[in-house]
Amino acid sequence: MTKRLPYILREKTRHGTIVWYFRVQDGPRTRLPGEYGSDAFMAAYRAALAGEKPQDQTKDDPRSLKWLLSQYRKSSSYTSLSPATRKQRDNIFKQVVETSGEAPFTAITRKHIIDGRERRAKTPSQAGHFIATMRGMFVWAVDVSLLEADPTAGVKPPKKPKTSGFVAWVDEDVEQYYAKWPLGTHERVWIDVLLYTGLRRGDAVTIGVQHVREGVATIQTAKTGTEVNIPILPPLQRALEAGPTGDMHFVVGKNGKPLVKESFGNMFRDACNAAGVQKSAHGLRKIAATRAAEAGATVAELEAMFGWSGGRMASLYTRTADRRRLALRGWSKN
Repeated sequence: MTKRLPYILREKTRHGTIVWYFRVQDGPRTRLPGEYGSDAFMAAYRAALAGEKPQDQTKDDPRSLKWLLSQYRKSSSYTSLSPATRKQRDNIFKQVVETSGEAPFTAITRKHIIDGRERRAKTPSQAGHFIATMRGMFVWAVDVSLLEADPTAGVKPPKKPKTSGFVAWVDEDVEQYYAKWPLGTHERVWIDVLLYTGLRRGDAVTIGVQHVREGVATIQTAKTGTEVNIPILPPLQRALEAGPTGDMHFVVGKNGKPLVKESFGNMFRDACNAAGVQKSAHGLRKIAATRAAEAGATVAELEAMFGWSGGRMASLYTRTADRRRLALRGWSKN
């Protein structure tokens, strides 16, 4: 075709891809699929002229990054990830599709990955999650012969500042919280579920009577998919009996309905602030692990209790507890 069809707009994306739109005067733009003049393009153009939606508009270009992602989501490499990991990565994929979904996936280079990392560099954890997310997809693409090389290869996450992470609670914090929120309050149930199960927020809002058999709660953690077995200790039992709890969830909101982990995290932080304790839900997991380690729990026992694996996290607590015991034993000899 030497003469452009009426109402056709041509644009070039930042990745150099040519895309075509149909638009009459100031009306809405309609994306036309395929190359200019192709059968798919002309079918969509004629439909747009007739005021119809192009039939192929919902189909992704098989050369695009968006298409690659849709195929990756069907693979066992993706579906075998934990629900929490998939949710986290889907949020990143959503951003990627919005900015670069129409780009040819073969045109994605190491520089594009580094640029994406640098845009997130102010939050190192987000930058790290971005690299892990993109690497998962591109490693799979190489494995199934859709790509010859992985553009994320050799791209390292930014170094995280050295911190001790979430600040752990101490016994005085717990007592201060208890003074504000006695037995019989939602807030007391919240802290005791976290403190005496060692669960993360996402699992704490899930656990309920259906998980308890003969005084032991068994639940598969959302983050790692690991099964943990938790005895309902007397302090937690007293809090649950005093309530209030839900029919199927120990942790509920003021309306008696279950909570999602984000809402629970915000509500628990508000309860902590009201008690004058500037700590978080995750910090309770740390005090629970610290108490267990100081009581002599082994690495294997801690991993079974908290759903860890690989020994790294559990060893951190046992080393700290051992150093404390050795220091006290040493000073007692003076």
